[in-house]
Amino acid sequence: MKDSSFYILFAIPFFFALMGFEALIGYFRKKKALYEMKDTLTNLTIGAGNQVIGLFFKVLLIGAYVAIYENYTLFHIENPFVAFLIGTILYDFIFYWAHRWGHEINFFWGAHIVHHQSEHYNLSVALRQSWFHNLLSFWMFLPIPLFGIDPMVFIAVNAFNLLYQFGIHTELVGKLGPLEWVFNTPSAHRVHHSTNPQYLDKNYGGVFIIWDRMFGTYQEEIETPVYGITTPLKSWNPIWANFHFYKDILEAWKNQNLKTKLRILFWEGPSELGKWMTNKIQIQLEKMEDLRLNTKIYIIVQFVLLLFGVVTFMAFFDELSLTYRFGYLALIIWTIWSISALLEKSKWVNWSEIPRLLIICCLLNIMYYLQFINWFNVFLLASGSSTLLILIWWIWHWKSESETITA
Repeated sequence: MKDSSFYILFAIPFFFALMGFEALIGYFRKKKALYEMKDTLTNLTIGAGNQVIGLFFKVLLIGAYVAIYENYTLFHIENPFVAFLIGTILYDFIFYWAHRWGHEINFFWGAHIVHHQSEHYNLSVALRQSWFHNLLSFWMFLPIPLFGIDPMVFIAVNAFNLLYQFGIHTELVGKLGPLEWVFNTPSAHRVHHSTNPQYLDKNYGGVFIIWDRMFGTYQEEIETPVYGITTPLKSWNPIWANFHFYKDILEAWKNQNLKTKLRILFWEGPSELGKWMTNKIQIQLEKMEDLRLNTKIYIIVQFVLLLFGVVTFMAFFDELSLTYRFGYLALIIWTIWSISALLEKSKWVNWSEIPRLLIICCLLNIMYYLQFINWFNVFLLASGSSTLLILIWWIWHWKSESETITA
């Protein structure tokens, strides 16, 4: 059964086309800070991780939905258009509460915080999604099959909700008049991503803003938003981005009894966490150095190869054995981690990068020649050969960097 990743896979070219168009329009409108290389690459690598890790959860999520639909549904809605309309409303209503709890409860905020860490606001931010938030919140949507929404319709509803929200992550669209009363718009969602005091914890809706108006969480955009989280992340590491708030929770847990720990995790929100922390975690505030041109080129080439790998992994995931699934996942996460280390100019990445490139080159070419996966032939040969050339280039790059450091 096709899940929402099927729709996302075909939407990827449009995502990049729209991001390029947004960057171009922003440039001509003199919004030169609309995109920033390190921030954008971090958004995209986090999004890549979200997609590949989510593939491992889809059997659980879809299986639970289908089991309820086949055994406990109260009735069936035969007309697919009516089912899609009702499903969209039901899904967005539950999304509102799941999203709201994602801000008001530490356990959920620890995952959802990933989406809010960027200090820019553009279409790439929409792709910056937690690697495991869906696993924490999917159970909230399990009442939907009780209302007779076919699993295929539910998948389409889920994809529509995700794709709609992609389009509202932009500064280039102003207020939309009467539509602001019903739909979540770029203006309303800019408020949601802002750290301005009057904007905090507002506008949780996905497609519709009416839930926020009904439940008292709506805030109109008045002053210019300041984006990000109240304690800036100051890191380009996707792994740290996904887990750093849970480290804060562990710090707050020190010397607390079980009742208090449960209260911190499931009852209180992030604004109350500080009162339990005896040693506040210090944030690195120094501005990171600019990257050299050859490093930027190398990172972009690695990201392009990562993107091809992610797309191929998504397209043929169901055809792969469990061993290959975890093998590819490990290489993808390693590549994501390496890109972040290069962005942060970590000196030890040189020792990590050479074995990574060698492993990718060897494995892909072995798989090609043995024809383990016939559909991958063109991709494997191209990737393996490209990786070998990049390895040679990286050795030169490492030498160049070392000479610069020595000088």
